[in-house]
Amino acid sequence: MHPFAIATAGDAAYFPLLQGLVRSIRAFPQGAGVPITVLDLGLGAEDRRWLTGEGARLTVPGWDHPFDRPMPEYFKAMVSRPHLPNHVPDAAIILWLDADCWVQDWSAIELLLAGAAATGFAIVPELDRAYTPFHDGAPYAHHLHDWYKACFDEDTARRLFAYPLLNSGVFAARRDAPHWALWARLLADSLRRTVLFVSEQVALNLALRTGGLPFSQLPARCNWICFRATPFGSADGRMLLEPELPHAPLGILHLAGYPLPRKQDPHTLSTPEGGTVTRPLSHEPPPGTPHARVEEALGRAFALYRQGKPEDCGRLCRAILTASPDQTAAAFLLGVVDFSLGRQEDSRRHFALAVALQPDLADAFSNLALLERHARPRLAAALIRRALRLQPDALLFTRLGTLFRDERRGGEALEAHRRALALQPDSAEAWRESAHSMRAAKRLAQAAQGYDHAHRLAPERTELLCDRLFASLSICDWRTHEETCRRLLDVIDRDRGVVLPLLSLLIGTSPAQQDRAARRFHREAVGPVSPAAAPRRALPPGGRLNIAYLSADFHDHATARLTAELFELHDRARFSIFGYSYGEDDGSPMRRRLEAGFDRFRDLRQADPGTVAALCAEDGIHILVDLKGYTQNVRLTLLARRLAPIQVAYLGYPGPLGAELLDYAIGDRIVTPPEHQPFYRERLVRMPDSYQVNDRRRPTDAPTPTRAACGLPAEGIVFCAFHAAFKIAPDLFALWMRILRRVPASTLWLLDAGSDATANLRAEAARHGVEPGRLVFAAPRPQAEHLARYRLADLALDSFPYTGHTTTSDALWMGAPVLTLHGGTFASSVAASLLHAAGLPETVTGSFAEYEERAVQLAGQPATLTGFRHRLEAGRSTAPLFDSPRFTRHLERAFQTMWDRHAAGLPPEAFTVELS
Repeated sequence: MHPFAIATAGDAAYFPLLQGLVRSIRAFPQGAGVPITVLDLGLGAEDRRWLTGEGARLTVPGWDHPFDRPMPEYFKAMVSRPHLPNHVPDAAIILWLDADCWVQDWSAIELLLAGAAATGFAIVPELDRAYTPFHDGAPYAHHLHDWYKACFDEDTARRLFAYPLLNSGVFAARRDAPHWALWARLLADSLRRTVLFVSEQVALNLALRTGGLPFSQLPARCNWICFRATPFGSADGRMLLEPELPHAPLGILHLAGYPLPRKQDPHTLSTPEGGTVTRPLSHEPPPGTPHARVEEALGRAFALYRQGKPEDCGRLCRAILTASPDQTAAAFLLGVVDFSLGRQEDSRRHFALAVALQPDLADAFSNLALLERHARPRLAAALIRRALRLQPDALLFTRLGTLFRDERRGGEALEAHRRALALQPDSAEAWRESAHSMRAAKRLAQAAQGYDHAHRLAPERTELLCDRLFASLSICDWRTHEETCRRLLDVIDRDRGVVLPLLSLLIGTSPAQQDRAARRFHREAVGPVSPAAAPRRALPPGGRLNIAYLSADFHDHATARLTAELFELHDRARFSIFGYSYGEDDGSPMRRRLEAGFDRFRDLRQADPGTVAALCAEDGIHILVDLKGYTQNVRLTLLARRLAPIQVAYLGYPGPLGAELLDYAIGDRIVTPPEHQPFYRERLVRMPDSYQVNDRRRPTDAPTPTRAACGLPAEGIVFCAFHAAFKIAPDLFALWMRILRRVPASTLWLLDAGSDATANLRAEAARHGVEPGRLVFAAPRPQAEHLARYRLADLALDSFPYTGHTTTSDALWMGAPVLTLHGGTFASSVAASLLHAAGLPETVTGSFAEYEERAVQLAGQPATLTGFRHRLEAGRSTAPLFDSPRFTRHLERAFQTMWDRHAAGLPPEAFTVELS
């Protein structure tokens, strides 16, 4: 192993500077045989040949942190530096020099190496409180608090903002220095929160200061950067004269922060004996020249974007392009700005312009693919392939796999993820997306393993722990269930990370905990940006309220099976009803029925948020009803655009959203009692019966199958529990097994969730002393055939803490009594709400013990169960739960109350809809 190696990075635009750096190193006797590693960020073939001819080793690092949003090109070198031990394998000490450095005096190198050997890390303090670029002349110290807060948190900002901000353009570190891993982890954390030019430096500061690592700061004579003193320039702005400085000789000359178009080949170099000489070095032209003004404007534009001022940044970029239409950087940045503001068509146009100006700009093709991924996924895949030809990259392969997954091209998705992991096997995000595709391909055990691997790579990412838990629940693998739930509850209580909102409903949380989880998720996954102001729309006297229902589930889906008749029953004399769909068109009879049930049905799959907002304005939407919440395929960016004066949450998600996106949430006295209001940002509207609507056209005419055809024994009590496997918690299953042990010859009839789940459940049954054969699994069937199976069940056993929703109403619709436990949250109270509205409150229990006793008792009372079934069958035409016209009138009354308050200038307020 060589005692040290020099590392740097560059692309084709930086190659002239790389040449200068390499030549300056080789000019010294001590530098003749030093290993040099160059991170290849887009070098040309000739560039690579020259560098390898000089003995440099080239490596392609890719992106060491995956991103789900556009990132500036210059981040590549920045996010690679914390991972240098992976890319520079054969050196005890790694010395980093930015590409725009020249070695002036070898003693600076020796000081760096000595400092690294002594303390583990040595750095030239080239940024200090007098260093002022990028922020309109304001000292960096004025911004440090805001940067640390944006990248980390308020506590970090308070502790560290007074320290100088150390740059990482020139440093040396021992391979065993603990800062590497800590720096990488902190940088990943900071970049998930914000995109800032200084993210790398603030993460480095935090790693050094909180990691307990002593480090050496070299004397100023080791480095001089052009922003610290005004260089003497020649008249044409191309020549830089080395200024007279109080310290000599110079150690390393570092030209920091100059725009790429001005990089020039340095024909002459300094030598160990050099004095004051003239060289054509890259630097910013003197103020006043036209090119200087454009580049200065580009610097300001990037600064505005980093400061969270996208509108100001966009205006400046447009002005730059008006003055100088060939500015690729301005076109690209404007595309990023438009993307962040939801202006997808403008973003598409500006990325296309960037590609036209620079056809080898892989990031522009990648960003165009992001824009097309929903509306035109095949085009998006073609764009990513084009980007991959320009720049093989793990993140791009991961995105390609995600596109294929969404297109249900499972084999191609898994192959793309395999290639991503081959390029970057230590990428947690690549493992996570691969596991998502495994799950979509019904390879649930492999998905659970993938999530587990991702979590081991990034244990600070608590959402990966959630993914692993959900996958494990989906195959009923409960080996780590108790410990994982304990950890996630602690994460929520201490606000130490993200817990996926839907998963929080499955692990026994309180309303307050669900609110905290949703608020943290929205803050980190959706963003801290405040929703747009509500549009103003008047309702003329006697006019109709325009109600739009927004969903991705307007096809053969559980939500559609509940709501289809609601849309048809609305009073057209008082309401115009719009369907806003951004999900698939599956071509099913349900889809055709839904399209016909609205006054106007809009397919929004290819519409960006700005287009949707324009359509809402054109349709004059007064109230928008979101049917999704935190469920699959939700587009929360639409809600953040404030599409209507009033926005309402209904049906899709049984819990708080934790954000100021919606004004009201529809519930009832059981699922959302008044005491739950503090845990909702939305104002709670309580329906008089149950919050859930039902469709009276749900089929009941399929023939009843025989017990033998369903694999059921000819005699004995049949308990059914047709829940998704992820709703079956180990304590609930243990309860069911106690019931089976106490009811001889009884059977538990479950939905078939695949071979892994079946094997695990049967093994668990045996562990609880129940013959595994007493578990019978029902294969998937079309809805009518599935509903007919309920006639063979004596009693349906509900899940907990996420109770049956559509599953419970299906059972009640078919006359099967349901035994449930009334919990303390929305999700854990739905079945109780449905049973009260169906006229069967006797089967609502208050504890596991009562649930068990009631199940055993009812199993021994066949006459009571028969009476319950007759009551439910009679109530199919009379019970409030299935009185769809009654529900529709109550919901319309709720809409009218909301609008009347709005029209009177009053804020949203909780209320109860009175019985008609």
